[in-house]
Amino acid sequence: MPMDIYPTRKTIEPTLVFRRDPVVYGGPEDGPIDEKTLKEFGEKGFLTVEQLIDPVEVDRYRAELRRLLTDEGLRGDERVITERQSQEVRSIFEVHRISEVFAELAADPRIVGRARQILGSDVYIHQSRVNYKPGFEGKDFYWHSDFETWHAEDGMPRMRAVSISIALTENFVHNGGLMIIPGSHRTLVCCTGQTPADHYKESLKSQEIGTPDPDSLRLLAEKHGIELLTGPAGSATMFDCNCMHGSNGNITPFPRSNVFFVYNSVDNVCGEPFAAKTPRPSFIASRDFTPVG
Repeated sequence: MPMDIYPTRKTIEPTLVFRRDPVVYGGPEDGPIDEKTLKEFGEKGFLTVEQLIDPVEVDRYRAELRRLLTDEGLRGDERVITERQSQEVRSIFEVHRISEVFAELAADPRIVGRARQILGSDVYIHQSRVNYKPGFEGKDFYWHSDFETWHAEDGMPRMRAVSISIALTENFVHNGGLMIIPGSHRTLVCCTGQTPADHYKESLKSQEIGTPDPDSLRLLAEKHGIELLTGPAGSATMFDCNCMHGSNGNITPFPRSNVFFVYNSVDNVCGEPFAAKTPRPSFIASRDFTPVG
């Protein structure tokens, strides 16, 4: 196993570790992101696209969301995650393998081109899912860095992955939109607590192990502030794997649904977990490193 330069879940006290990896590997000549936006991504850890997909495409993906909800073939499938209390569908994982419609979107040059440009290499899909967050019933996603989990439980060695969340419903300030602490991607909060066996079965419903302690979170928020991201259906947010982010529950009548793809560099493939006995299942953390697009 390579040396662990981001030792999370290995100490009795939470610690802060400064990032030792670049944020942006490519330049403006390497893809569709212009120089100004690329620089802002490096500084803030995320970028937004006001309209990545057009209204006709949005309608198509919404229809596919509805189809997946009623697909009898997915009943009892472990890739379908439900809320603890209501049993409403929270997320469906590996959606690019379940759905040909979402497989096309995952390989779309508008997305893959941006991922390649940021990461400076070919990329593969580490994870994909749709999040439903229905009106009245949608629960929160607590503050976390995705990299902390991907490093600890999936064996992702370095911070060289990027996520994109594409809105399929309008993101208001009041229906549980994505919150990000800008600049937090340059500091990893190394968490406490050992990873339980089959931790994913609980963490996908509500994560506790691998979440930041209040003092570290307060320090990051006081230093950098918090941004709440809104936008119409078809807009997108692309963010670095170590951004501290989360979202509130949705008690409004307005659902907040999105499709979510994670692209990892082919030069950063996952190995043995750094803080778990066994890796998570491949539907959460792919072991197929074939370049996409």
